[in-house]
Amino acid sequence: MLLLCLLFISLTGFVVVQRLMPSGTTVTIEAEGRVAYRLSLLENRRVRVKGPLGYTTVEIKDQKVRVVDSPCPKKYCVLQGWKDRGAIVCLPNRVVVTIGGKDNPQIDAITG
Repeated sequence: MLLLCLLFISLTGFVVVQRLMPSGTTVTIEAEGRVAYRLSLLENRRVRVKGPLGYTTVEIKDQKVRVVDSPCPKKYCVLQGWKDRGAIVCLPNRVVVTIGGKDNPQIDAITG
């Protein structure tokens, strides 16, 4: 009975997280608190963003995003892998990749 309750709670939590963090079609990449890029998740692309430690490489492919490489020492942002919702944060290099929202056809990319 306890096992069934734990299984139910786990599945319910998964559904709640899926609803709270819906997948979007826009990727926003910020460096040092400023928007560096706002890109479509629907278009495969690779960009480099300059932070205080150097360049962080972000890849968009098959409607998912990941940090390919970063100059930070422990590379936790690289270890997060592919994401289709939520965010990837590289704290040492001050780069934040956020997935969400809907495409704005007037915005292709913003570079800073």
